[in-house]
Amino acid sequence: MTFQPGSELTEDEVQARVDDAIASNEVVLFMKGNRLMPQCGYSQRAVNLIAQYVEEFETVDVLPALDGYRSALESHSGWETIPQTYVDGEFVGGSDILAELDERGELEETLQA
Repeated sequence: MTFQPGSELTEDEVQARVDDAIASNEVVLFMKGNRLMPQCGYSQRAVNLIAQYVEEFETVDVLPALDGYRSALESHSGWETIPQTYVDGEFVGGSDILAELDERGELEETLQA
């Protein structure tokens, strides 16, 4: 099966999904794939880092509408890279930022905010 880029979702629908996910979850990770099957190493790293400290968190697979999600997320964070983590509606960062916070001993506190 070949992955076909593109989506049946409109830009407005993707923006609404992003806005809703950020507003209605304490911790949400926008990633390639899902928590059980990450589709890139950065997404896997982010899942592993968050899962050390938070049992329940939301993940959103951006692959079905990658360009739309990049645009919608950039409107919140100023970044278009994936993955992106939000805690209580605030942008935290991608996997590298999560790793830096973890190395400094600050990730658990950040995720509990």
